[in-house]
Amino acid sequence: MAYESIDGLDARLDGGVLRITLDRPEKRNALDDAMVSALIEHLEQANQDETVRAIIVDGRGDDFCAGFDIVSRNAGETDRKPRVGSIQRRLPAQAHRLVPLVLSTQVPVVCAVRGWAAGLGLHLALAADFCIAASDARLWEPFATRGFTPDSGGTWLLPRLVGIARAKDLLMLGTELSGADAAAWGLIHRSVDAADVADEAERVTQRLAAGPTVALGLTKWLVHQGAGLDLERHLASEAFAMELSSRSVDFREGIAALRERRDPGFEGR
Repeated sequence: MAYESIDGLDARLDGGVLRITLDRPEKRNALDDAMVSALIEHLEQANQDETVRAIIVDGRGDDFCAGFDIVSRNAGETDRKPRVGSIQRRLPAQAHRLVPLVLSTQVPVVCAVRGWAAGLGLHLALAADFCIAASDARLWEPFATRGFTPDSGGTWLLPRLVGIARAKDLLMLGTELSGADAAAWGLIHRSVDAADVADEAERVTQRLAAGPTVALGLTKWLVHQGAGLDLERHLASEAFAMELSSRSVDFREGIAALRERRDPGFEGR
């Protein structure tokens, strides 16, 4: 499968790793409609691509992503305003499609964050399975300070990650959070020095890419869908996932490696 780059977004398949770089450094890598559409297309494709075993998303320049480029979008709407309801018609196919895809794609997703991660950019990073951020990165929910409400899953992600009180602090007071504090809160996987972000994110990505892809994808599915189920129904899901993963090539390799007292060589199948 081909992963095409567009203006503002570079995509390439490197072995078993799909590498996506947000590439609008002059705009702090703020997303536009075309970039969001490309991200959605790449994630949908990667979920069906047998060769993709991990996905890493980063940003060119000093920042990860300053959110959606709402200024550029609205610049062309001064003479002719869109019809009432345009936002609720548009979001389900754009930002509100992107975040659920990151959460549901049965391929591990890693985000490497330096500088600003705000709004949609922050939610993209938080939806990833592993977010590695610079200790001095700036994580921010700008919505209340701009007079409108959050989108792209912010009010769903944050309470589940850090609890209601801290979620309100971020969403309603607009408190900026450093990468170090985000890690201490449990909002992200890890914070490191800015110079080490790329190397640490790559280390995690390569470990995931070398893992049992079927089992990892099903584990991700269990973690996310289990939040909405009672224990009995969740245990049924675990039995279903065990049935599938135990029929994989990697399961047989894992058992063989255990028996032969060696490290497994997973193929992602």
